[in-house]
Amino acid sequence: MNNIRINRAAFIGGAIFHIHSFDTQVAENLYIPVDSSLKEKYEALIPQLEALINDEPDLIANMANMAAALKEAFGFFWVGFYRVEGEQLVLGPFQGPVACTRISYGKGVCGTAWKEKRTLLVPDVDQFPGHIACSSLSRSEIVLPLFSEGEVSALLDIDSDQLDTFSDVDAFYLEKIASLLNF
Repeated sequence: MNNIRINRAAFIGGAIFHIHSFDTQVAENLYIPVDSSLKEKYEALIPQLEALINDEPDLIANMANMAAALKEAFGFFWVGFYRVEGEQLVLGPFQGPVACTRISYGKGVCGTAWKEKRTLLVPDVDQFPGHIACSSLSRSEIVLPLFSEGEVSALLDIDSDQLDTFSDVDAFYLEKIASLLNF
């Protein structure tokens, strides 16, 4: 087994990153100010996400780290990605309970966000026509399409176990965060 030797540490955007001998940065901790506004929390997270994913070319690795960072920073019930494969969304990297593996175009919140090519804020998933209940504990949801050459290529899906969790502030900053991924 190969051991990783830490050469030095860097403090980037409040997070501690270790620079390893093979030039890979590994975030040890995220720094999210506890007693701050939602806006301030997102603004603290964004430079840390940039530092975490900027030098990594693998999209799946970056999706995985982004899902983990969002879940850790905000305590969301479920955070993950769905990738467009033909006429279906296929489950990608996520954090949280097991999830629906495939969702058809135009079905549920994710399929609708894909079809309409826009962010959807759903304050009460039980009131959304055709909602797909991957978990009965999910109460509200936000879904953001990610684009490649003008077409939806993936979705960022975040669920809360509380009603009315997401706001326009979440939508604004999550769209900024999603744009960090290179498709």
